[in-house]
Amino acid sequence: MLTQSDLSRLKLPRGEPSSPADGRARLRRLWRPALALLLLVAGGAWGWRWLANAPAEVDEATVTTAYPYQSLAVLTSTGYVVAQRKAAVASKATGRLEWLGVAEGSRVRRGEVIARLESADVSAARDQAAAALKVAQANLEQARVEALDARRALARASELLERRFVSESVHDQAQARVDKAAAGVRSQEASVAVARANLRAAEVSLEQTLIRAPFDGVVLTKSADVGDVVTPFSSAMDAKGAVVTMADMATLEVEADVSESNLARVRPGQPVEIQLDALPDRRFRGVVSRTVPTVDRSKATVMTKIRFVDTDARVLPEMSAKAIFLEREVSEAERSPRTAVQAAALTKRADADVAFVVVDGRVRVRPVRTGVVMADLVEVVAGLSPGDKVVLRPGPRLVDGAAVKPAQR
Repeated sequence: MLTQSDLSRLKLPRGEPSSPADGRARLRRLWRPALALLLLVAGGAWGWRWLANAPAEVDEATVTTAYPYQSLAVLTSTGYVVAQRKAAVASKATGRLEWLGVAEGSRVRRGEVIARLESADVSAARDQAAAALKVAQANLEQARVEALDARRALARASELLERRFVSESVHDQAQARVDKAAAGVRSQEASVAVARANLRAAEVSLEQTLIRAPFDGVVLTKSADVGDVVTPFSSAMDAKGAVVTMADMATLEVEADVSESNLARVRPGQPVEIQLDALPDRRFRGVVSRTVPTVDRSKATVMTKIRFVDTDARVLPEMSAKAIFLEREVSEAERSPRTAVQAAALTKRADADVAFVVVDGRVRVRPVRTGVVMADLVEVVAGLSPGDKVVLRPGPRLVDGAAVKPAQR
């Protein structure tokens, strides 16, 4: 901007002729302020244009999927899926593992042989017991034949005694022989019973080398492999106490910790919606089975067991679970997922519900059709899709195509 002093310099002195050098000096003094004024005007215009086109900072939200039953929730808790019937399958005998017929994930039936220990010595003892039983049975047959012969001899002696052909001492000897033979039969019968018991014991010992599944289920983990020594006394060096761990998948439940202050909101038979972290797109119906009648004083919680109503082969023990306790049973329609957005993302434009969707750093106005209200969310019947980014609390100056950027927090 030209000042008064700059204008005064433009005056030519009267009575004195000006030289060319003085003219050039005066032009230089005039050119510099003019250039500064031009640069200032150009910079202001560029700054105003930049401010007019600068991206506006907005709060963003994501269109999600919600369920109408969430408005019926009275309590939410977390827990884990557990199997109520679970066993570490081991052998009652001690021996080296000779064969293992299952792996992790194998499905087995009750009584099925899943592993076998070395049994050559036990099998030999069983064969020895079987042979001893045969010997005892043969001795019994011999004793019975001797008893039959003694009874016949006694009958002859009795007949001859009646005719006075033999003395009474001969008859007494025959009677004693019969009694002795009868005692011998009883002794051999006892020996046969002992041999049978020994054979059963040997068969039990042989059976104990076969590791069978105690119930129908699935093998979870494998603790031993072929060549390992298995013993019920797992403290032995390098010995395995269990061969596999298995669970009955039909007994899966969710164990959730409920704060004792919220225990009054939980009752047996109460409907529950179960959400598993591993299966986020699926919801499972459940029902409160029972509560453990004790409080964990360290956490001030009560363990609640929730039985699955819906079954799925993908549900596995130790999965993380979220349990939503409901006021009442919900219908299938209330259990279906709905597209939903926060109510603050909807606004009115020309008497119509619209949302500002962020696409590549600019907003696009989309008309939407809404449905039911689910807590702090609103169902979107048409206009938006899960995953869309929308502007929260859009102002009246926000227009279609405006550049935006997420607000810095």
